[in-house]
Amino acid sequence: MNTTQKVESCIIIGSGPAGLTSAIYSARARMEPLMIEGEEAGGQLMITTEVENYPGFDHGITGPNLIAVMRKQAERFGTRFITKNVSKVDFSERPFKVWVGKDLHLAQTVIISTGASAKWLGLPSEKKFMNRGISACATCDGAFFRNVEVGIVGGGDTAMEEANFLTRFASKVYVIHRRDSFRASKIMAERTLKNPKIEVIWNTEVADLLGDDKGLTGVMLKNTVTGETHQKNLGGLFVAIGHKPNTDLFKEMLDRDENGYLITQKGSTYTKIPGVFAAGDVADHVYRQAITAAGTGCMAAIDAERWLEANQ
Repeated sequence: MNTTQKVESCIIIGSGPAGLTSAIYSARARMEPLMIEGEEAGGQLMITTEVENYPGFDHGITGPNLIAVMRKQAERFGTRFITKNVSKVDFSERPFKVWVGKDLHLAQTVIISTGASAKWLGLPSEKKFMNRGISACATCDGAFFRNVEVGIVGGGDTAMEEANFLTRFASKVYVIHRRDSFRASKIMAERTLKNPKIEVIWNTEVADLLGDDKGLTGVMLKNTVTGETHQKNLGGLFVAIGHKPNTDLFKEMLDRDENGYLITQKGSTYTKIPGVFAAGDVADHVYRQAITAAGTGCMAAIDAERWLEANQ
């Protein structure tokens, strides 16, 4: 290893609202952060059309525009960017090692904000209707489906929660579940079954998506017991079959919960390794909003700055 190689004060891995907020804060604290933003920079907001619930934008803003504004802000304060993926990390000693391909970068602190990816149905037609009738976030997109019939796929607590939330807007919500019982908690399942605007379609999966250039118009449903198929006209479909945190890179180094989310110390962004912090959806399976991700990004930058001051 080249002993004269520069050691960064802070490397940020990932470039969604958590990473970019931590970049803004750490750059303003004169930490001169290096952000390795990945080849698919911007996170889940890049596949979100309208964002109407992010404070400060009274007429809403598109996901990609929100990311672009945050990125310019981070850049203005001196954040540097590498638009490639991290291939390997080693947090066993300081300075920490972060590889981008064959290029090695060293850092005193690392903020992980690699986010999570929604699990999709895996249908070939899915990409065609993304943000044109299909969504993985009812909280984000529910308000765009006023007075139309929508479906939601899933059987866990998230699906129940989102189905109930969608009844505020949709005229009717169909919960499409491939089994004959929910895996959701009893209270959440009961709430769903008692809601007059919700109808459950048991033992059924979505076999295909139907629509035109304007967007989704319906789905082809297949009974998992009989194999029979039938068409259902729907104005929207929400996929709530879980999220996968992007943490495979860190599984040898950091503690993860049973679903793969990074575990942080309560009330902070500290991971089990001093000097390594986690922010945003990579460590948050509860809220998963742009604003909460940004909030923990701020926390991570402040945690990193204070930790660095105490451990120079």
